[in-house]
Amino acid sequence: MIDPELDLTLHRVIRASRQRIWDAWTRPELFAKWWTPAPTVTRVDRLEAKPGGALVTRMSEDGTTFVPHMDAVFLVADTYERLVFTNAVDSSWRPAEPAPVPMTAEIALTEHADGTEYNVVVRHRSPSDRDRHDELGFYNGWGSVTAALADLVEHEAPQ
Repeated sequence: MIDPELDLTLHRVIRASRQRIWDAWTRPELFAKWWTPAPTVTRVDRLEAKPGGALVTRMSEDGTTFVPHMDAVFLVADTYERLVFTNAVDSSWRPAEPAPVPMTAEIALTEHADGTEYNVVVRHRSPSDRDRHDELGFYNGWGSVTAALADLVEHEAPQ
């Protein structure tokens, strides 16, 4: 259930199979290609798409100096259907105080006549966290990386 006071959402139809999108989410070499908005470069330290698995990334503006970006844990990984992760717990299973806000993100993939319906719900603990995430550019950030994901899976040859 979506709570508009606590959640931010994104919806897009991607002209690719759920498997292609799943692979882009779960294969480090593909994930690194779209996870941060260009021109930022992503380095994937750990990507274990299974319940309890780690999602740890770093990012770089210059391609040389990398800083921490995401240290999260997958809660759900239903192959080709749904991924849920949170940064409120880090990859070593310790409670975290992530910047800019703690969140739990759910990515749902469903069949669509034109490919895959791609739905994102990012849940926050408070309206102020939700508003802060929105003010920091949730729609531009998640929107641009979703566009990069779509471009990758719609146009790049499978690997």
